[in-house]
Amino acid sequence: MVRFVLIVLTVWLGICDVSAKDMLYSDSLVTLKGTVRDAEIKKRLANVNVYIPGRDVGTVTNGDGVFALKIGREEAEGKLLFSCLGYANYRMACSDVIGDKATTVYLNPVARRLGEVTVYGGDAKSLVEEALRKIDVNYPSQNHLLNMFYRETIMKGSRFVGISEGVMDVVKDGYKRRSVLRDRVRMKRGRRLLSQKSRDTLAVKVQGGPWLAVYLDIVKNEEAVFDGETLAYYAFRHEHVEMLNDRLHYVVSFRPMVSLDYPLYSGLLYIDLQTLCLTRAELSLDVSDKEKANKMLLQKKPVGLRFSTREASVVVTYRQHGERMCLDYLRSTIRFKCDWKRRLFSSAYVAVAEMVVVDVDDKTATAIPYSESYGSKRLFSDDAEQNWDEDFWKDYNIIEPTESLEKAVTKLKGHKNR
Repeated sequence: MVRFVLIVLTVWLGICDVSAKDMLYSDSLVTLKGTVRDAEIKKRLANVNVYIPGRDVGTVTNGDGVFALKIGREEAEGKLLFSCLGYANYRMACSDVIGDKATTVYLNPVARRLGEVTVYGGDAKSLVEEALRKIDVNYPSQNHLLNMFYRETIMKGSRFVGISEGVMDVVKDGYKRRSVLRDRVRMKRGRRLLSQKSRDTLAVKVQGGPWLAVYLDIVKNEEAVFDGETLAYYAFRHEHVEMLNDRLHYVVSFRPMVSLDYPLYSGLLYIDLQTLCLTRAELSLDVSDKEKANKMLLQKKPVGLRFSTREASVVVTYRQHGERMCLDYLRSTIRFKCDWKRRLFSSAYVAVAEMVVVDVDDKTATAIPYSESYGSKRLFSDDAEQNWDEDFWKDYNIIEPTESLEKAVTKLKGHKNR
């Protein structure tokens, strides 16, 4: 079963305007920046994939629709591709991002319902079963290396109280066995920015951290959601056909049919009509039974603290790499409330862990020693050192921080210097 991010609760004491398109140069890299909006209502679009087709260098837009992508000078003559669920893909020349003139990329919405579903194999469950049988055809059969940017944030109410981020190497072996026992994650570079205000009497830590790239790869990890046994726990239904990455997809919903001693999930699966490849999954944990949900998500807490889960959700996407699909993006969100016995008010928290693949290498995927890899109980925020350097990321591709995150960092830095 999916563990999402496990939470550890312990007691402790104690964006800049980049909507103008521009290009920044270093010795060997070019940085492309811009903003992506809906062409009709002009809304900024978050989580839009931005990458160079065939090169597998990419990123996603932040909550403000802003992206920044570092590419080699020789790639600056190529094209950028923008893709987002519910929108038509858009391509533009990298050279069009050069200059100081304020320009925004607009994506055109596509009809959400594109026609009646042609039922595969008679019902939705058989479609999901066939998609699982085709995993060894649609996903990598050999070891491959993913370079991923990872960020975890903790908010108390509307205020950030914890920020940690890093660039990770993720080595995966072939998908045929649907096992993650040989998959490894290692930090290349990381930092943390944490509030030290005395009124933040509760520290929330994300357990597992970058290990999510292993465990939440639901296609590869048969223990995550669906295998031959757990399929029977769910009811599946065809919803509609939708365009995703310029390809038609079945959209299949699922919900629990049984009650177990741990919570199950509901959500949506996006399956390519032609290849029957699962390219996107949206999962939501059933938190109606608070005791079951809390037991699953909470690793430990101080004595006397009451913990209540309000939401636990995951989004996982896959993108084309050559003839196969690779893990591309994942996001885990947990909303919960905490209060102390004999206290009147409770505090609301949100823990978000987000990872995006910024490069893929299937030629030099050497094994990561077990001693250097992340496991389910390792805390990333404990490994990453506190660092406020504005040039910390240098030539690494990252998810640009949103304006609210930038403001939080500024406040944290100001408090640190007092």
